[in-house]
Amino acid sequence: MEPILYKVFGAVVTIILAFVVGMTYMGLSRKITARVQNRVGPPVYQNFLDALKLISKKTAIHHGIMQMMGPAFFMVTSIGSLMFIPVLNDGRFFSNLNFEGDLVFLLYLMVFGPLGMALGAGQTGNPNSAIGVTRGLSQMVGFEIPWVMALVALMIQYDTTSIVGLMEAQSASGTWLVFSSPFAFIAAVLAMLGMFRYSPFDIVGAPTELASGPVAENGGKYLFTMMSSNSIFAFVKLTLYVDLFLGGADNLIELLIKTFAIYLIPMLYGLVSPRYRTEQAVRYFWGWPLFFGFLAIMYAVVF
Repeated sequence: MEPILYKVFGAVVTIILAFVVGMTYMGLSRKITARVQNRVGPPVYQNFLDALKLISKKTAIHHGIMQMMGPAFFMVTSIGSLMFIPVLNDGRFFSNLNFEGDLVFLLYLMVFGPLGMALGAGQTGNPNSAIGVTRGLSQMVGFEIPWVMALVALMIQYDTTSIVGLMEAQSASGTWLVFSSPFAFIAAVLAMLGMFRYSPFDIVGAPTELASGPVAENGGKYLFTMMSSNSIFAFVKLTLYVDLFLGGADNLIELLIKTFAIYLIPMLYGLVSPRYRTEQAVRYFWGWPLFFGFLAIMYAVVF
């Protein structure tokens, strides 16, 4: 098989893998949450049934071109981000399109999806959607700063802006960055709590307050697109954390174990945390996460 066909095949398999893993993790989170709350909960595969139901439905509500483009924009951003993240170490079909400087590129690319969703939600004219978008963008300003500081610390410490370069540095030293760059890891994990939007940072959707916020006017294929995008984007963020701090993965079993271990952090934290207000969420990210981000940069400069 020609090298270009390897790339094409790898891209298709990566998208399918990301969708299946992301949907399964969301199903597991619903099941674990239910068991903690002394409920039976839905089956783990319920999200796949919901996806099939949504994609089979027709949508009669249309508020304009941007409402239709918002979910599509989010899907394109999710898949685009996925294509620049190495899924496995030296994987034949999972090397994807990473390049020198891809970490900087990803910092920009991963922001476009939420912005596209904001434009689409604003087009609907639903006040719940507008409030959800306002909350989401405010919270994003909060957690993006410590997240970027953590990545800048890694770039300074290892003199590279490549994800593969950071993975190779871990392989060469035999030490994961979670141990060699502990402050960057702490800042990144604290920022990750906002990225996954579990409680206390579920202020964007907040079903009891905003009727699910930005997705309030979407159903059918639109809601399926957003649901699929969320599952792929979750896989993107988890794999990126594994590549940067846990040395990547040599096979799919190792990848699943590491990504699920990371996924448990925001999920379990959300089980014991009541929802913040918007200003509380921003204040949180500009507290300890920002402090550890500053320590991470100082540690990288000194050592």
